Amino acid sequence: MPAAGALRRALSIGLILPALVYADVSTAARQALETAKEIYVATERADGTRSAMAPVWFMYENGTVYFSTGSGSHKARRLRKGGRVYVAVGSADGPAWEGWGTLVSDPTLIDRMAGYYRKKYWIAWLGLFVPNKDRVAAGKTVIVKVVPAQSAG
Repeated sequence: MPAAGALRRALSIGLILPALVYADVSTAARQALETAKEIYVATERADGTRSAMAPVWFMYENGTVYFSTGSGSHKARRLRKGGRVYVAVGSADGPAWEGWGTLVSDPTLIDRMAGYYRKKYWIAWLGLFVPNKDRVAAGKTVIVKVVPAQSAG
């Protein structure tokens, strides 16, 4: 397995803690993740090109970013195959970094995300656009975990 593939595998199964690779994310990006309302995400296409940046709500916890997306979205389909994620914080031209995205379905994590969204986003107080473990279990939405890549700049 090439070095990048080994790193991707280790990150996806949790062998490397996010804090160990997080040093490659700029201080500006780390600070922005603490207060930003959205991140802009792009994924790597099969031909190696980057998709357009799309704004998403997110949860930032212990050096890791989590967001939800529709299970049939381009992001989800690309990340099922294992791919790089490009993240800009606050705006499409905000502090940026690269990471590896994996799909997760831990119900406890989904409940934490729902609580986090309700505190962070006013419309989530109404129960709208909140991660939901039943929707994840039914395959309607997926949760994406993004861990910074060592080669991120």
